[in-house]
Amino acid sequence: MGIVRKTQSVQIVLDEFRKNSTAISAVHLVTQLSTKLNKSTIYRILDKLEDDGVLHSFMGKDGVKRYAKCQNCNKTTHTDNHPHFQCTICGKINCLQVNVSLPDIPDYSVTSYQVFIQGKCKECL
Repeated sequence: MGIVRKTQSVQIVLDEFRKNSTAISAVHLVTQLSTKLNKSTIYRILDKLEDDGVLHSFMGKDGVKRYAKCQNCNKTTHTDNHPHFQCTICGKINCLQVNVSLPDIPDYSVTSYQVFIQGKCKECL
């Protein structure tokens, strides 16, 4: 994990990720924290936390960028290349801790990828 200054603003954003095990959109955070932090502060903190390996981001099917907590990442290396699952009933998005193998692609060097899966979660089955 990178060195993150634990300002009160950073702590407020991190607390939202501690309370919530699912991925969170920046839009949701702006709405949720509007009485405590302004929009530009939230976006700046999210960018810094991602740069420092605390959070990773991905795009949902709706084109909205979401963030989730990293596992074993740091400022120089993001190792959180894993699939994300969105329930088509309740809308929750979770990180899946499963390995996904990519085929070798001739004449290309893959440095990162995103796998986004949709279906029904165990609560909605």
